[in-house]
Amino acid sequence: METSEPKSNGVTNGGARIVVVDDDEDDEALSPTDLSEMLAEGTKESHDRAENCQFVKDFLRGRIKRELFQRGTAALYFVYSAMEEEIEKNKDHPHIAPIYFPTELHRREALARDLEYFYGEDWESQIRLSAGTKPYVDRIHEVGEKDPALLVAHSYTRYMGDLSGGQILKKVAQRALKLPSTGEGLNFYQFEGIHSHKGFKQLYRSRMNELELDAETKERIVDESNQAFGFNMMVFTELEEIGKTIKEDVQDAGLGHSHAEIMQGGDINKCPYYAAKMAASGNSTYACQLAMMALRHPSCQVALAAWVAVLAGLTAWYLL
Repeated sequence: METSEPKSNGVTNGGARIVVVDDDEDDEALSPTDLSEMLAEGTKESHDRAENCQFVKDFLRGRIKRELFQRGTAALYFVYSAMEEEIEKNKDHPHIAPIYFPTELHRREALARDLEYFYGEDWESQIRLSAGTKPYVDRIHEVGEKDPALLVAHSYTRYMGDLSGGQILKKVAQRALKLPSTGEGLNFYQFEGIHSHKGFKQLYRSRMNELELDAETKERIVDESNQAFGFNMMVFTELEEIGKTIKEDVQDAGLGHSHAEIMQGGDINKCPYYAAKMAASGNSTYACQLAMMALRHPSCQVALAAWVAVLAGLTAWYLL
């Protein structure tokens, strides 16, 4: 979002300065026909389904098996390699050029560093494209070749999720897997070129809304974004099934301690895969677990009281 005398967050693109409003600034006025609004509204059900995948729920509870985390990192490597390859091929396309931010967003190299950390220098010989990830990769290559405008859907679904919920997943994984505080194994979640996640997301949505797209193309992008969520769920399901065969102790991050800490700083409401809404939507088991864990940690009792107040408000709102 550009202003006459803006506050810059230091984001650059191709050597040119991109000006982004500070996080304290209000969001721009949006129309229901803006692509970002259509995507938010049109993918709500897909968000809900993804949020409630068992694999995601277990992940957010800190119940992460190291081997599954490594396999998930490998799956992301193949997905981002495909997406960024197609984005590079189409970087001059009128529907891709305005949202082309390789320095700020591209994740392939970061994922390669993570895989080297987990598997060693010969990591490339130890990973393979899984059956659950292949349809996702194939679809990205297909749209990149035949209908590049649909890459907008895949870019939006992945990168905006990474900048929102991905930051929550990073904290959970770091604690649960006891990964180094210096960031090894978690490079995927670190966007060194972006100083303000909120500001960059505002910029990205603004650029999407400025794309010259007819109504039919916008609807196809929304449909493609729903497909992208479906492909992600296929990956989650595959990992969940593999996890059933792995005999490995997992570290529970603790809903009332580490999870509360995560909730204080995360951009929770915009996370495509965040499952905390389960408590407000009637999952009594989850709510009881949250309360019990908090009671074991006196420092979290104040946070628990605030969370209960929020739940009460949400429940009242749903019953109106």
